[in-house]
Amino acid sequence: MSRFTGKKALVTGGSRGIGAAIALRLAQEGADVALTYEHSAEKAGEVVGAIAALGRKGFAFAADSADPVAIKGTVDNAAAALGGLDILVNNAGIWRGGPVAEWSLADIDATLAVNVRGVVLASQAAAAHLGEGGRIISIGSCLADRVVEEGATLYAMSKAALIGFTKGLARDLGPRGITVNIVHPGSTDTDMNPAAGPQADAQRAKMAIPRYGKPEDIAGLVAYLASEEARFVTGAGFAIDGGVNT
Repeated sequence: MSRFTGKKALVTGGSRGIGAAIALRLAQEGADVALTYEHSAEKAGEVVGAIAALGRKGFAFAADSADPVAIKGTVDNAAAALGGLDILVNNAGIWRGGPVAEWSLADIDATLAVNVRGVVLASQAAAAHLGEGGRIISIGSCLADRVVEEGATLYAMSKAALIGFTKGLARDLGPRGITVNIVHPGSTDTDMNPAAGPQADAQRAKMAIPRYGKPEDIAGLVAYLASEEARFVTGAGFAIDGGVNT
């Protein structure tokens, strides 16, 4: 497939897991792809190498999504390296869990800085580069719609904030022909939440399809939303959670 030939994409948090799968899927379909990472330089290099092996341009930028200056600078640098920007995927995120009484101010600030402010600032910076047919896709969570377990409140709150942001930004950018959508994954087999982990059976028990998703499943949905086929889809949220929220 070559739906993205000539397109330029930036995936934040693209060195592993869902982000890496998205970066590779876009490259497989013809896009040149830049990605950000915070600590996983070696894994980021592996993803860039895989992108290059597909015959596409790949770039990796070290960036802390909690750093406002780094976010804007990285979006601008990625657009310069790629020769433009057509697609932004806001994937970078962190988890801070536990009972409300145990949250520290640092936990609250870090969660909001990365999961909310980072997405807002990256989207704001990307909007300056995007033209007709541009795409902004954020990775939310099934917990944004329905919290099915204890200790997930802080994370769920941060992802729920992205729903309002997505709907509002879709209105703001729609007249320019730019779509804005959000994808809500459920339990997905990554090193952060492995399908063989200690909490996996409890998570599977809540699903209509009792198995973990794969990062490639999420990447497929993102690829659809980034494509021309989804040109009339905006301001929308898409659950891909095995039916946990049915």
